[in-house]
Amino acid sequence: MIDSLRSDKLPKPRFQYSPVVKAGPWILFSGMIALDTATGALATGGTGAETAKILANLSAAMPDFGLTFAELASARIFTTRFDDFPAINAAWENWLAGVSRPPARTSMGVAALPLGATVEIEFAFYTEWVS
Repeated sequence: MIDSLRSDKLPKPRFQYSPVVKAGPWILFSGMIALDTATGALATGGTGAETAKILANLSAAMPDFGLTFAELASARIFTTRFDDFPAINAAWENWLAGVSRPPARTSMGVAALPLGATVEIEFAFYTEWVS
């Protein structure tokens, strides 16, 4: 069964999609761009600031779903500014500094992203680890 999940700590979708779904042990976050939760405005300051805002929004919502970074299995980063990837990576490293097992990660350069964003990240959490 697949269920749509909600959190007031995530920006409201502007289009027809579920920001978060649960499918079995997986909790999947749709691609997130750096939107302010209250105003819906895109964060300014470049790729590093956008990445930090995405991760801040994710971190704020994770408790609503009982998640920690320990369950983060995979992330996909999309950017229109691959030449500025060191700033993206610096924000990433800052947020995941205390994580003992970092997730799998894919990074892709793209031509454009929604609403003029320079970074979009989607996340996949696995909630039933088998040892």
